[in-house]
Amino acid sequence: MKTLDYLNLDVKKVSSVTSALQRLLADFQIHYMNLRGFHWNIQGHGFFILHGKFEEMYEDTARKVDELAERLLMLGTEPENRFSRYLEVARLNEVSGVSCASEAVDYILDVTRHFMAEERKLIDLAAEAHDDVTADLMTGYLKEQEKLVWMLVAFSAQGCTK
Repeated sequence: MKTLDYLNLDVKKVSSVTSALQRLLADFQIHYMNLRGFHWNIQGHGFFILHGKFEEMYEDTARKVDELAERLLMLGTEPENRFSRYLEVARLNEVSGVSCASEAVDYILDVTRHFMAEERKLIDLAAEAHDDVTADLMTGYLKEQEKLVWMLVAFSAQGCTK
């Protein structure tokens, strides 16, 4: 028997979930490498804060990559592991040459907006497939990302007003 047989999930309904998870996995892999580049290349006033924050972010992204791959396996699908395929499937692009704090933070905010939109779509697909575990995983990501957005917006605020 296959794992999916024990999970009481319909293979046909789950296929839309696994397709969306594969795309999200590709996006997170691209994002991971972009964050590594920011970590390595950041310069200027925010260096000490952002160098450490980018490391924290890419480690969190690596954890998410592993969780997504394992969820795909639980749903009976082999996760993609070829970077060439990630580049074909991902909706994110590789970024290089970013050393400016505001450019890196703006990129991360835009990418986080993208992830949140895709994760909300995945929650809907998972609900249609009665896949509560994938929906819960995405909800957890959203919770973390909403806090990240709040913190990055606060970090990038220009001056304070009362």
